[in-house]
Amino acid sequence: MSDSQRFPVAAHALAYLAHKGAYSPAAAAPSAVLAASVPTNPVVVRRVTALLAKAGLIATRPGASGGAWLLHRPEAITLDAVLRAVNGCAQFGSPPAGAKGCPVSEHIPRQVARAITAADKAAGEALSKITIADLLDENPPSLAAFAPHPSCPVAA
Repeated sequence: MSDSQRFPVAAHALAYLAHKGAYSPAAAAPSAVLAASVPTNPVVVRRVTALLAKAGLIATRPGASGGAWLLHRPEAITLDAVLRAVNGCAQFGSPPAGAKGCPVSEHIPRQVARAITAADKAAGEALSKITIADLLDENPPSLAAFAPHPSCPVAA
């Protein structure tokens, strides 16, 4: 799974668990059910839920009667925590190594890396104001000023 898929899949899975009221092992949602909601392969969901569990956002139980459930209320799970849980960062890539002997190549990668850090910090600050509960709300205040990004496919 690409790095760019982890965050959206994680946010979707957490929102689904909140929507279904999965707050205990008895209410756990199996990876196949989560995968059908995303939609993606259950293996992708299991990889993402493993990261979310490691971060303490959810708990999981393996096996035929297994699944995932939330350890926190959706109002308490911010999207920056989700991004950190799946080892995500702003999707700007990383600068290539510069060519030795070229003054631009020796300088620019470091500066581009600093710019990526600044963008990642800004993204984290913006995401810290949005919760999983906001994703389930039709028009939450935290997202009211924004339209979906033009490059993102949006269900009609």
